[in-house]
Amino acid sequence: MSIYADTNFITRLYLERPETAHAESFFSAEKPLLPITWLTRLEVINAFEQSVLTGFGQAQARINAELAAACQQQFRDDFSHGVAMRLVSVSQAEVSAKFEEIALRHTARHGFRAYDILHVASALILKCQSFWSFDKKACQLAKLEGLKVIK
Repeated sequence: MSIYADTNFITRLYLERPETAHAESFFSAEKPLLPITWLTRLEVINAFEQSVLTGFGQAQARINAELAAACQQQFRDDFSHGVAMRLVSVSQAEVSAKFEEIALRHTARHGFRAYDILHVASALILKCQSFWSFDKKACQLAKLEGLKVIK
């Protein structure tokens, strides 16, 4: 497993956003089997629903409930059939220990969010070499931890 994609990246594969074409081109070129942790799965589900209420990110249009439901179903189908992604397990103890190391090393200086640290910790535990995200802070953290990030 060499590529880890966070929620920010994965949702762009299902919802049309400014970065969608970029995400699709990376995805098509690499054809990865992305690891999906419990955290990623839950965040993706919530991101689709959040998009109904507030849109997706800053100044992004809201979506309707039907589109969110279609995205949810497509994600579940892709996930359950092993299309480009598969469920992986990461130990809570390992994630907690790696999280603490990363937070103590970087958060006071850079102000990283807990979810970004959890994703980077998971990527490191899964021995991924690349980290795919469109979130600048998540990419900054991944880079600090030695992961290759998309540009």
